[in-house]
Amino acid sequence: MDIQWRKSSKSSDADGNDCLELAEHGGEILLRESDNPDVVVRTTRAKLRAFLGGVKEGEFDDLA
Repeated sequence: MDIQWRKSSKSSDADGNDCLELAEHGGEILLRESDNPDVVVRTTRAKLRAFLGGVKEGEFDDLA
């Protein structure tokens, strides 16, 4: 399975293992942590869009 993982330019760890990565595969959106790449969460574009909307509006700022 050839998946092109993408991570934010804001990822800070020098070795690149301190970030979340996203990819699109087979119509699904995949999410994983770079330091634990074997665990993959699968979701839909609509669910990701709703989540990112909440992030942009500050709904999760207390968790960061």
